[in-house]
Amino acid sequence: MSAVSSTPGDTPDSPAEFYETDAQKLAVATAEALLGAAEGGIPIGAALFSADGRLLGSGHNRRVQDHDASMHAETNAFRNAGRQQSYRGTVMVTTLSPCWYCSGLVRQFGISRVIVGDDLTFRGGQEWLAENGVDITVVNNEALIAMMGEFVELNPRLWNEDIGTD
Repeated sequence: MSAVSSTPGDTPDSPAEFYETDAQKLAVATAEALLGAAEGGIPIGAALFSADGRLLGSGHNRRVQDHDASMHAETNAFRNAGRQQSYRGTVMVTTLSPCWYCSGLVRQFGISRVIVGDDLTFRGGQEWLAENGVDITVVNNEALIAMMGEFVELNPRLWNEDIGTD
């Protein structure tokens, strides 16, 4: 699959894509993170899947590109998924532990599971989510940890802005 943010809904020209494993789902989010980095942004990607593994939407952090502090990867994936009747049973996959803002989105809409690619570089509200019934799976993928570590080292001011640290 190419690293292109998906659009909501299926069309006759765009059949549904299904992903069976956590690794396959994380690969979608990783492709988004790489796309964000190539655009000069923060390399964080996310994807929202239905309970049966259908890709609903994917996206990447676009804070830099869009000059929009709210355009985190999870938010972008959520918006690209379009309106769903219910988010129960859905899975949010993110290359980096969700911040408190994105954790609130998961909790607000009842997303049932979150797969985290890296929680060593940053840890947001994932424990809070777990305490409130969200199933959390932490992968700590070495390539994602290395990518974020390099980004943080090369861009400390931008990183601190992204996580809300002065």
